[in-house]
Amino acid sequence: MGAGLALGFVVILAVALFADLRQVASNLAGFEWRLAPLILLCTLFNYTLRFFKWHYYLGLIGVRDLSLKESARLFVGGFPLAVTPGKLGEALKAVWLNRASGAPLAKGVTVVLAERLSDGLAVLGLSTLGVIAYPRYWPAFAAILTALLAVVALSQLRGLAEPALRLASRLPLLGRFSQGMWDFYEGTRTLLRPAPTALAVSLGVVAWLGEGVAMYLVLLGLGLPAGWEPFGVAVFVLSFSTVVGAVSTLPGGLLAVEASIAGMFTLLLALPAPVAASATLLIRFATLWFGVTLGLLVWAFSPGLITLDPAANGIPISR
Repeated sequence: MGAGLALGFVVILAVALFADLRQVASNLAGFEWRLAPLILLCTLFNYTLRFFKWHYYLGLIGVRDLSLKESARLFVGGFPLAVTPGKLGEALKAVWLNRASGAPLAKGVTVVLAERLSDGLAVLGLSTLGVIAYPRYWPAFAAILTALLAVVALSQLRGLAEPALRLASRLPLLGRFSQGMWDFYEGTRTLLRPAPTALAVSLGVVAWLGEGVAMYLVLLGLGLPAGWEPFGVAVFVLSFSTVVGAVSTLPGGLLAVEASIAGMFTLLLALPAPVAASATLLIRFATLWFGVTLGLLVWAFSPGLITLDPAANGIPISR
C-alpha cells in the first residue's frame, strides 16, 4: 500500500504541474469551499449504499451473525486496500471475515469479486447515456460490458463448472485446494445469480450517482454554470473514468482515472487545462483519498486488522 500512496503523491503533483501549478492553485483558492461538506456527504452516500450491498452479500454466503458495526468496520477498513495493484489487497477482507465469522476464505473472496463486478456494471449503466451522446467511447464500453457479463454468465453454468472442479480435485497439484475451489465456485454462483446481481447493480447505480452529483458540485464550485449538460457530463465522466481506473489495474486507478477525468472534461466541456486539473484533484480528494483516510482511521482503532491478531482491538474471535 505504501507504493500506492507514493504513486498518489506523484500523480497529484504531476496533474498540478502539467496544467500550470500557479493557475491550479488559484482555482483551488477560489473554489466555493462551502460546497465541500455537501460533496463529502455525496461520497458518504455512495459508501453507505455500497456497505449495505456488502452486508447483503455476507448474508447470501451464510454470514448472518456479524453485527452491522463489525461488518462496517471490515468494509471501511478495506478502503486503503484500493491503492494496491488491481485492488488485489482487498482480498485481505476475506481473511478478516474468516477471523470474525469463520466464513471460508474462498467465499470471502467471492464477496470482494461480486462487489467489483456489480460496481463495474453499475458505473457502466450510468455511462450509457454518455456513450450514446459521445460514440467515440462505445468500443471500450462494449468490450468491458461484454467481459463483465461473460463472467456473470459463466458463473451460472454448473454443467461446465462441476466437471472441471472434479477433474481439478484429482490432479496432484490442485487436489489439496479442492475444497477452496468448490467454496469459491459456490460462493460466486450464489452471489452472481440474476436476482442478487440485479439488486446489487441497482444499489450500485444509485450509490455511484451520488459521486456523480459530487463531481457536478465540484464543477459548480469552480465557477461553471448550473445546467443539465454539465450535470450529465459530470456523471458520465465520473462513471467512465471509474471503469477506466478499474481496467487499468493500477493502484486505486491512479493516473488512469486522473488522466481520464481531466482529458474528458477538456474534450467534452472544453474546460481549460487548469480548470480540468483542479476538478480532477478535488474529486479525487473527495472520493479516493477521503475513503483511504476513513479506512486508515479504522486501522488506527483496530490494530488487529493489520496484525491479523484476533485478540487485538478489532476482530472478535469467531466460535
